[in-house]
Amino acid sequence: MQEKLDYISLLTQMVRIRYFEENLYQMYLARTIPGMSPHLSVGQEAVAAGVCSVMKRQDYLLTTHRGHGHLLARGAAMDRMLAEILGKETGYCRGRGGSMHIADVKLNILGANGIVGAGLPIAVGAALSSKTLGKDAVTVCFFGDAANNIGTFHESLNMASVFKLPVVWICENNQYGLSTDIRSTLSCSSIAERAASYCMPGIQVDGNDVLAVREAAAGAIDSARQGGGPALIEALTYRWYGHGASDNRSYRTKEEEASWREKCPIERFKKKLFDEKVLAEPQSRAIEEAVRQELDAAMTFAAESAYPDPATVLDNIFEARRK
Repeated sequence: MQEKLDYISLLTQMVRIRYFEENLYQMYLARTIPGMSPHLSVGQEAVAAGVCSVMKRQDYLLTTHRGHGHLLARGAAMDRMLAEILGKETGYCRGRGGSMHIADVKLNILGANGIVGAGLPIAVGAALSSKTLGKDAVTVCFFGDAANNIGTFHESLNMASVFKLPVVWICENNQYGLSTDIRSTLSCSSIAERAASYCMPGIQVDGNDVLAVREAAAGAIDSARQGGGPALIEALTYRWYGHGASDNRSYRTKEEEASWREKCPIERFKKKLFDEKVLAEPQSRAIEEAVRQELDAAMTFAAESAYPDPATVLDNIFEARRK
């Protein structure tokens, strides 16, 4: 029964992420989102759901500019996330952070980050703090494939290995860094191989198989918690939309996109649950309807929330005092 409940929870989480992201895309097309176009993770839901399902309450999370799915899977509320994206006072950062900088320290979500690879050294700091203070906490850090060529990737993995820190690196390899095919920038056959340079396990997993992701993450997180040090997981997946919602994806072929859509992680998992009699069609429809209602309520909450008072524009900004 527990396994059945876990399965349904995993499916529900992926559906929540998909509906939230697809709704953001429609909002972008309708020009109701302020600022730059959102970075969507449609097609990558299995990575967020699988990894976050095995994290404990005390564990820390670092994410990226494409982090909505990670935040939802970690427990962030859909209504406050949407309010933040719309720049409303009721958002997680009181409307100051927007889509790429949502954080909630109460959930140990240390923040999303608009700078490629910038979350990795922060994760090292969080993990070093946990080890120094004797906390039973593992830091999980998501990053994209392009970040594996950034200096902070190598510096962070090296330091984490030297100090044997309780940190797990999750690379969401969605095949493209903006418009650059990752295969044209690697000197080795996989990102996971690079873990060997820093004396840590490197695991490549099918990022569209939520149970495979969950199993790999569970092993790495448990090992880190027991003092085994860091690990790198490369999850092979694909973003259905462009780098941002405004990206026309001219650098990809229609055939490639169609082949990956056939590997949809949600439909793939649903088929498994149908085949194993864990899920029936009425229950599947009920999950989707519950998520629709949650999203509708979040839309209403965000729309009715007030914008920040302009008089508070300098609140929470730290300025060096001049003598």
